[in-house]
Amino acid sequence: MKRQNQSSVVEFILLGFSSFSDLQEPLFWVFLVIHLVTLMGNAIIIVIISLDKSLHVPMYLFLLNLSVVEVSFSSVIMPEMLVVLSSEKTVMSFVSCFAQMYFIILFGVTECFLLGAMAYDRFAAICHPLNYPVIMNKRVFMTLIMFSWISGIIEATVGTTWVFSFPFCGTNEINHISCEAPAMLDLACADTFLLEVHAFIATILINMVPSFLILLSYIRILYAILKMPSSTGRQKAFSTCASHLTSVCLFYGTGNMTYLQLKSGYSPETKKLMSLVYSVLIPLLNPLIYSLRNNEMKRALIKICQRKVFLHTV
Repeated sequence: MKRQNQSSVVEFILLGFSSFSDLQEPLFWVFLVIHLVTLMGNAIIIVIISLDKSLHVPMYLFLLNLSVVEVSFSSVIMPEMLVVLSSEKTVMSFVSCFAQMYFIILFGVTECFLLGAMAYDRFAAICHPLNYPVIMNKRVFMTLIMFSWISGIIEATVGTTWVFSFPFCGTNEINHISCEAPAMLDLACADTFLLEVHAFIATILINMVPSFLILLSYIRILYAILKMPSSTGRQKAFSTCASHLTSVCLFYGTGNMTYLQLKSGYSPETKKLMSLVYSVLIPLLNPLIYSLRNNEMKRALIKICQRKVFLHTV
């Protein structure tokens, strides 16, 4: 096999779902609809929370940040995937692939910590309602938000720079839906052991620790729910918690499976499926799970729409 050094690689070929040529066109329309719904749903949440000052409290400001992450995550991956589905494969420059991986890691890590912060916020509000204003004061809220974003930036900078410091040899075809680290390392022709150790430790700290804390938070929340006198209130709270936990388990579960073993024994198609869950499905579901089923969000949306109608009629 002829060996190429990193400087000689000027482009990569993203294969996507080219092995399923008969499904290319149907998948294109399915993912196009998913992308548009994801953008619309999260954009509605961002607009509602931004315009309604009554929602400028930690719970909804966390949701606003989560929606910004979801819009960004979807926009980093989906356009290139749609191009691949419409042309069977697409050529990405070295810089484009670097940028896509950087933002995938940035938004993925940020979402991990945001979900953890949101679970802590709900734990404080439900289990310690009297002390909630003290526990989740402005300083604590801003610290959690800044920590989430800065952690994403740091890990994206370290991880992406490290991956692209390796020489690439042989084929430049990426058998994946995006320039994710596991797919890129399959093309590296150098010893990636240290990076895999870093990825393992980072996954433990970024994925598994927050997911464990989220689980503990929801156990305490469910215990508090069981003490509720109203059966209707318990049923509603259980429904909300189940939805949140489903989203969290899907996101952290597939993320852990992907990044705990960068060069795993999973087939390329299995890797693509896992990537689709946390990069495509979760950004679509989160607006429905966290916000659009919320009565306060619905009331705020109706109020904004009525205000717009009123201004047009005046």
